[in-house]
Amino acid sequence: MRTSGRTANAGDGRPAAADGGVAGGGAAHPHGNGEAPARNSDFVQSLERGLAVIRAFGPDREHLSLSEVAEATGLTRAAARRFLLTLLQLGYVRSDGRKFSLRPRVLELGYAYLSGLSLPDVAAPHMEELVARLHESSSISVLDGQHVVYVVRVPTKRIMTVAISVGTRFPAYATSMGRVLLAALPPDELERYLAEAAPLEPLTDRTVTDPARLRELLAQVGEQGYAIVDQELEEGLRAVAAPIRGAADVGMAAINVSAHAARVSMAALREQILPVLLDTVAQIEADLRASGPG
Repeated sequence: MRTSGRTANAGDGRPAAADGGVAGGGAAHPHGNGEAPARNSDFVQSLERGLAVIRAFGPDREHLSLSEVAEATGLTRAAARRFLLTLLQLGYVRSDGRKFSLRPRVLELGYAYLSGLSLPDVAAPHMEELVARLHESSSISVLDGQHVVYVVRVPTKRIMTVAISVGTRFPAYATSMGRVLLAALPPDELERYLAEAAPLEPLTDRTVTDPARLRELLAQVGEQGYAIVDQELEEGLRAVAAPIRGAADVGMAAINVSAHAARVSMAALREQILPVLLDTVAQIEADLRASGPG
């Protein structure tokens, strides 16, 4: 299974996949384009670097040496050592004397966000029915910079070859949910995304990496109201996604159903799975309206 360019970690790395997480090197720059974000007198660079150290860890990088952390973050060994020892004293990492790894306490950093969302509570029962009916996994994600981030995940009982969970991140351009979310961006924000994400990395031989072609696909997604991606994120993985509107705490979200290409044809994805997915979206949006303010 090819995983280049993707990650399910505490931050920006690269996970293991399904249209749905990726694993690779973390970066010191949270914008992912190798350029530092615009800074002013209120910007705390040491905090940025400390978070970069946490984000250096991921599914294929659970245990890292000092040198590996320094390389992944762009920090000097001396600076990386100071951040690691600080995180060690605070209980966010552990060390065996040679390698460092994250401790469960790091989950506190994301729990405050997830626990404040109403969308998972509203959507989960409908997603469970969807998965029971189709026998395929379903997820909900939101756009965060250049990635989609999973905020709800209901896996199928079927044995899967990919590991995806809440917090998994994937490059938006190569996922069905990402294309749904990108298609909803105002033109100036889409152009900013394309500029910051360039060059688009080919994650498989099928990945669309030409910005002009991606713009065409996103325009089509916007018109039809759903996106289908065929083995662009991961060989053998197909997915269909649709937008969820009306979630006040996250703005626009996207929901998908992912399936193995050997099991589900493109025709079946469009003719059998998509209608059930759209019906689920309608139910979730109805419940969001009913539970909303007023």
